[in-house]
Amino acid sequence: MDDRSLPSDGMGFEILASSLRADLTDTKAFLGALAEKLCGALPTMCQVERKGSLFSKEKPVQRVSIDLGDYRYSIEYGRHGGLLSTRAKVVRGISLKTDELPIDAWIEELSRDLTAYAARNSQARVALERLLT
Repeated sequence: MDDRSLPSDGMGFEILASSLRADLTDTKAFLGALAEKLCGALPTMCQVERKGSLFSKEKPVQRVSIDLGDYRYSIEYGRHGGLLSTRAKVVRGISLKTDELPIDAWIEELSRDLTAYAARNSQARVALERLLT
């Protein structure tokens, strides 16, 4: 195992969190990179919404969501610029409670849940290890 793979000691979330934070200085690049990483690793669990007209060449990412266990993590452009990150408790497809989280806290929580999911699912573990390379 190389130093970027997910260790089994529970610290893999820190590596994953730092990987997700890598593009945070540019929100447009961050959302695009996040969509590419998450949807590339876990395509059946991730949804991406893009904004742009039918004929525009560029359709930047507007929102990224990932369903992970009992939670749906979403991040999108806010109304006044910047990013809005939320975590919703979801039961049988219905969102019961949505909490707005600071971006750093959102990344930490998402990374912990992704790491825990990868520990239970070997295919997810391989996909997330690819995300880190």
